[in-house]
Amino acid sequence: MTKTASLPVAEGPYPPSEEALSKPVSEAEQQRGAAEVRAAWKTPQGWRYVTAVNNSEVGKWYALTALAFMLIAGVLALLMRVQLAFPDMTFLDADRFNQFFTMHGSAMMFLFAVPMFEAISILLLPAFLGARDMPFPRLSAYGYWCFLIGGCFVLGSLLFDSGPKAGWFMYPPLATKEEGIGPDVWLLGLSFIEVASIAAAVELIVGALKCRPPGMRVNIMPLYAWYVLVVGGMILFAFPPLIAGDFLFELERSFDWPFFDPTRGGDPILWQHLFWIFGHPEVYIVFLPSIAIAAMIVPTVAQRPIVGYSWIVLSAVGTGFLSFGLWVHHMFTTGLPQISLGFFSAASEAVVIPTGIQIFAFVATLMVGRVKLTLPMLWIAGALAIFVAGGLTGVMLAIVPFNWQVHDTYFIVAHLHYTLFGGMVFPVIAGVYYFYPFMAKKLLSERLGLWAFWLIFSGFNITFLPMHLTGLMGMPRRVFTYPESSGWGWLNLISTLGAFIIAAGFAVFLYDLLRPKKAQGQIPRNPWGAGTLEFSHEVPEEAWGVRSVPHITSRYPLWDQPQLVERMDAGRYYLPDAPEHQRETIVTSVIDAKPVHVQRVTGPAWITILAAIFTGGAFIFPTFHIYTPAIICGAFAIVCIMYWLWTTTARPPKEEMRDAGLGLRLPTYASGPDSVGWWAMWITMLGDATAFASVVFGFFFYWTARSDFPPDGAMHPLGHWVAVAALTGVTAWALTLAAREANIRGRLGLARAALVLAPLAAAVACVAAWVAVRDLDPTSHVYPAILWALMVWLVVHLSVGVLMQGYCLAASVFGKLTPRYDADLRNVTLYWHFMAVKVMVTAAILGLAPGWLS
Repeated sequence: MTKTASLPVAEGPYPPSEEALSKPVSEAEQQRGAAEVRAAWKTPQGWRYVTAVNNSEVGKWYALTALAFMLIAGVLALLMRVQLAFPDMTFLDADRFNQFFTMHGSAMMFLFAVPMFEAISILLLPAFLGARDMPFPRLSAYGYWCFLIGGCFVLGSLLFDSGPKAGWFMYPPLATKEEGIGPDVWLLGLSFIEVASIAAAVELIVGALKCRPPGMRVNIMPLYAWYVLVVGGMILFAFPPLIAGDFLFELERSFDWPFFDPTRGGDPILWQHLFWIFGHPEVYIVFLPSIAIAAMIVPTVAQRPIVGYSWIVLSAVGTGFLSFGLWVHHMFTTGLPQISLGFFSAASEAVVIPTGIQIFAFVATLMVGRVKLTLPMLWIAGALAIFVAGGLTGVMLAIVPFNWQVHDTYFIVAHLHYTLFGGMVFPVIAGVYYFYPFMAKKLLSERLGLWAFWLIFSGFNITFLPMHLTGLMGMPRRVFTYPESSGWGWLNLISTLGAFIIAAGFAVFLYDLLRPKKAQGQIPRNPWGAGTLEFSHEVPEEAWGVRSVPHITSRYPLWDQPQLVERMDAGRYYLPDAPEHQRETIVTSVIDAKPVHVQRVTGPAWITILAAIFTGGAFIFPTFHIYTPAIICGAFAIVCIMYWLWTTTARPPKEEMRDAGLGLRLPTYASGPDSVGWWAMWITMLGDATAFASVVFGFFFYWTARSDFPPDGAMHPLGHWVAVAALTGVTAWALTLAAREANIRGRLGLARAALVLAPLAAAVACVAAWVAVRDLDPTSHVYPAILWALMVWLVVHLSVGVLMQGYCLAASVFGKLTPRYDADLRNVTLYWHFMAVKVMVTAAILGLAPGWLS
């Protein structure tokens, strides 16, 4: 057997010579290319506008929606401050106050902080990279519609007095025993939103790795792209433990499986571990993108390259890494061993080092530059002052005895808000002022900006500075009122007055942001004199991203590459036209950004909206314990996504090569590691494997923490059925691998036969796994419950694998998948590599652990 001829590779001169770049482009050629590219990237008009998938549109919707959710959460905070302004107030009753503080924290973290980072990144990252768009625009749009539906559902519960009441961390047993649908709204609604967050993270990571312009090696890409990589990776590893926790939590709520019920072997501390493995990195997921905004503004203000580029990159990576080792400092009062307290206390203080390096690099850049104090810089200065104060109280909280003393007091509220306002809100507002000319082709008012800054800065300190003292005087968090004899009244009144000053500042900011600016006229293209690619944008706006994709040789190309913008505008660089009126962008290699192929980018569609609506139904109906419509919605969501993939991705091209410009010819199809789809699958499976590992962690947690795990006389899974599940599951993987190899060699009959047998083997594995635990009662004790949970997790993933195998079989039969164009089958095989590991790990726990335990 011989392999089919491999796909073509790039041909022609690269990198481009100065002689080639200096060759003029005729006026007629410029106009022809511009007309073609403009037609290809045209934004839908009228009622079809909602079908747009351009990063410029989706990013703006995302950002404005996150802003709206933040304002709603802010109004909840104001109402709570009114309630706390005086002792013994009755403005809000205890039940409504509980709903408000739960939803305030949840909305700020899940509906504003993380989504705002992803919104800004979807909007700006292609511009930083000189790319036409993100690699999967429909995935961005799907994520946005999921976010909108989920956010409205979660916040809307307040209108029906059905909001969750147990705090944004939903500690059991308070939350598991809470009556009503509030906890289910939180668990299922926010799990739905987490789908959108992970989808956006995959999109951003692949975009930063594979959609950089030719020549932009990793060591010269903008710092913002580095932060996107770090934060995207953190989302991939931080959110899955929470998803795994939600999975266990909802099984307990819906089916009485006692994962967190101590009377039946469960342990509420497991939830705290899973939540804070997510929750503490979440703080840095929020903080690092804001530092990224500062890293883009500071060099422009100083009019010189950033000092310590490599140190900043290493520090960002170090901060992200260390943030996963700090979660236990949220649990110092749960009775941990002394050695754990000492280790996590030291780790909590160690994170100051990489964080400090980044801040000192900014200060050094300002010291050696020619600083011009602009409005964005004023907001960055305010952010640094507030964040440093919050960081110092963080160091205090890392010291165990002090932590015990102020645990769950208003000192924590003050620390948290100093960290998040300084580390997120102020830098984001700075970014709005700085990038507004890019986003709206207008400038915001400097006078109104000064008003907004001083109102918010002073209001913030008036609100939260006194809370340190309130906390030290012993006022606990989450109390809806307090007696006059406590002595906390005057401090709370000051905080309430400060909250309204903050609100006034935001009102000024919003007025400036949203007021009409038609009278302003056309602004300069690069009003701040920045050196990075986003300010090569078109004024007036064009929807194509960049007129031609440039060749980059510097970290600050607008400063160091003369005639860059002029040549981009003339269509001198890559992809200056679109002869087939299709959306395209260049995909490059991961390290040195050599051109690899031309990626066909998907355009406007209704299918993303339909897929999001049905996905929403699959999550929302179970909140009310209505399962049949949920299953139907889930099935329709799968159909929508299948249709979307079938009609637009990995289709055999009409022409194998495309003239990309400057004499370079590039392939129009890629498979395996050269394709963006393969990278998306790899990154998604890393996140999925993390969630699976979190469920496995639950098993070993109970094993080590509970003496009654398993209980005396417990039944165990049936070993022979476990062996059948393992054998057939691995067989399904081997058949998928064999199908890929047979397809490569042109043995289509053999490949299709393997793709028929593989899902059958997977189906047998599903049945065998179920039979193995069928006689165990998951409601009796946590031991059978966690075994059932592992079985359910495995069966669901095997079922997804079966769908993928069926998709490839159909693609092979109908000509979408051929020996030469096999991207779908390579991606599915990658999925099954991960599945083989999951099958073996699950089988080891179900089949071998009972022997170890006994």
